[in-house]
Amino acid sequence: MKKLRQRKIIEIIEKYDVETQEELADRLKEAGLSVTQATVSRDIRELKLSKVSKAGGRQKYVVLKQEGSHIGDKYIRVLRDGFVSMDMAQNILVIKTVSGMAMAVAAALDALQFPEVVGSIAGDDTIMAAVRTVDETRTLMDKIHAMIEK
Repeated sequence: MKKLRQRKIIEIIEKYDVETQEELADRLKEAGLSVTQATVSRDIRELKLSKVSKAGGRQKYVVLKQEGSHIGDKYIRVLRDGFVSMDMAQNILVIKTVSGMAMAVAAALDALQFPEVVGSIAGDDTIMAAVRTVDETRTLMDKIHAMIEK
């Protein structure tokens, strides 16, 4: 049931510009799948869906697909497109993004699998990444600067 539901979620977001969990739940119910908001939220996390900005300042869910050898380039492009600034507070890296892009940039950060990052949390325009040490935070900042400046 879970795999069927998650396949349907991907199908829905590829076909429609789904902006909210509630809208996604409604579309799943229209497709004959009974879901709760908690189930939809869990599926969004497991599928690593991100919200991206679209015309008019609105947002929609997307899947950051993992295709071929250019996967790193795609994540770097998401990082570059959403990045505004970053600063550190000891071993916490705080990244500011374009409004609505923090989840996509955090997903890209996770997908790039920096060994320094223990985990990250994203809001609307801010990401907080826990890094193992202060020195590794500086190293990570250097790596990110090198990626976005190319």
